[in-house]
Amino acid sequence: MAGEKIMIVDDEAVVHELLTHYLEREGFKVFSVYSGSHVLDKTAFHKPDLILLDILLPGLDGIEICHELRKKTDVPIIFITSRDAPHEVALGLGIGGDDYVKKPFNPVEVVARVRAQLRRFRKQCALQEDEPAVLAFGDLRINLFDRTVEMKGERVELTVKEYDLLLFLAQNPNRYFSSDQLIEAVWNHPRSISQKALMTHISNLRRKLGEDPDSPRYIATLKGVGYMFSSR
Repeated sequence: MAGEKIMIVDDEAVVHELLTHYLEREGFKVFSVYSGSHVLDKTAFHKPDLILLDILLPGLDGIEICHELRKKTDVPIIFITSRDAPHEVALGLGIGGDDYVKKPFNPVEVVARVRAQLRRFRKQCALQEDEPAVLAFGDLRINLFDRTVEMKGERVELTVKEYDLLLFLAQNPNRYFSSDQLIEAVWNHPRSISQKALMTHISNLRRKLGEDPDSPRYIATLKGVGYMFSSR
């Protein structure tokens, strides 16, 4: 969609110049931020449709920024950074990043990834408009608008990805998904986390929902098949 706003957060002028050239050529409006300390205020002011975010920044680093942004907005975030160790990629995606691009990068590929994330986000927003504001299953209530969860009227504190995982399963009830399918659906990056890490997320979700580990009410496991959210 022409005119969508992209915020570039990086302390290198050459990165801003290169990405701005390619993004503006494709019809995007581009805003530049050079310090992590200014990102939260600039985001509130400009209301970007997508953020390209470096990790190594003066002031707040990219990981801290992503963590704070995810408390307020679901705007797509693509990390663009020289930090690409597997645990760093997993951390960035795990706290709410939507994609991860290593420096040096191909600007044409970055533009393609921007378009892909914007398409996904628009589709997600359109689906949410057609859905009820709250999904209710017995004592469990999942609020799609403010991304909160309640169990028996009490607020359940979930991480960004715990909420995303629960929501995906709850929106596709009574159907088993393999570990690979869940990682692809929730993290949008098949190698972003391990199956063991997914099991930890599932275990944490069950614990926070007060599930009986021997006979869970909501998130069931079928060995060799996968996980299922039971609406019954």
